[in-house]
Amino acid sequence: MINVKELLKRLDKEYGTDLFCYLEHEEAWQLLIATILSAQCTDARVNMVTKDLFKKYPSVEAFAQADLKELEEDIHSTGFYHNKAKNIIACCRRLIDEYGGEVPSDIDELVTLPGVGRKTANVIRGNIYHIPSIVVDTHVGRLARRFGLSKNTDPEKVEYDLMKKLPKDHWILCNIQFIALGRSCCTARSPKCEECFLKDICPSKE
Repeated sequence: MINVKELLKRLDKEYGTDLFCYLEHEEAWQLLIATILSAQCTDARVNMVTKDLFKKYPSVEAFAQADLKELEEDIHSTGFYHNKAKNIIACCRRLIDEYGGEVPSDIDELVTLPGVGRKTANVIRGNIYHIPSIVVDTHVGRLARRFGLSKNTDPEKVEYDLMKKLPKDHWILCNIQFIALGRSCCTARSPKCEECFLKDICPSKE
């Protein structure tokens, strides 16, 4: 397993310690919808779609009342648009009926919303409510295994492994840093190990 203290020190130096979200949003409900759309889709594509989407549907109520077929067309380019549109409408209706249109912070409540799993719930908890949370996407899961921080492929099991091995004050930050490294250097195919600033401490270099 990689030296966690040294790993975090180098990640902080390379990527900084500013907290930010890759998905563009102004309100909690916008981030919730953007995260639902981000399943099997790039953040860049989602941001392109939501730029116009949030103008057309400017509130939770607007999404709750959306026409299913029309919403499917609006989000078509994000993929899996049938399920995503159905879940977004149902999710927004639940937000109105049970939470007064507000997005809850409790993970057990969040995961009961249509289209919301632990990944989406943790995005909301970390970015909106600043509750230490680990979001396991494909990059975070891959790097966790390469660093020897987890042997699991199931995202929830990886999440729990990382919670045990990473200090709580780095949980949200590591999401950002792992994704940055996973996109730029530690890619799924042909990782650029020789260029990596972690090559001398990474157990997967070979």
